[in-house]
Amino acid sequence: MSDKKHVWDKVNNWEEELLFLKSIIDKTELIETVKWGGPVYVYNKKNVIGIGGFKEYFTIWFFNGVFLKDEKKKLINAQEDKTKSLRQWRFTSKDEVNEADVLAYIAEAIENEKQGKIIKPTKKEAIVSELFEKETAQNPALAEAFQKFSPYKQYEFLEYIETAKQEKTKLSRIEKVIPMISQNIGLNDKYR
Repeated sequence: MSDKKHVWDKVNNWEEELLFLKSIIDKTELIETVKWGGPVYVYNKKNVIGIGGFKEYFTIWFFNGVFLKDEKKKLINAQEDKTKSLRQWRFTSKDEVNEADVLAYIAEAIENEKQGKIIKPTKKEAIVSELFEKETAQNPALAEAFQKFSPYKQYEFLEYIETAKQEKTKLSRIEKVIPMISQNIGLNDKYR
């Protein structure tokens, strides 16, 4: 084995520990792939778990961890408001890795995958901008141009207008987007 560092161990503190996790995961029916620069284990081409090393810990990610019973209370949500499905099981030493527990959690994750348990992305609530509606009522050409955008791009414009707190800011944002809408330029097109 050469000294080549593994990309998935970002800080390279956990070489031995991650190989140990791999040896446990190899006992399951999951297939190892590499995504986002790290090992991701798939069942039927669906991401089930991933592993990685960070500064303070190494971890197993469960892509749909939200459905795990988590009887041992091991899983955490790394970003409370952002992450819907993903859960992490963090370790700070090889001694913390109980093979039977890890295999039980993985077996449950595979079973959930077989049953197709996933969180469907929530449909975004439609946004209503009364000020923008007034504007389009007085300007049929603008209304027509706005209708040419995909619902997603329409949503971006309305969200941009309506996230302003004050009416005068909303109005200035409307002024700003009118030429874009008229020229069929999406709000974030220049970043895409």
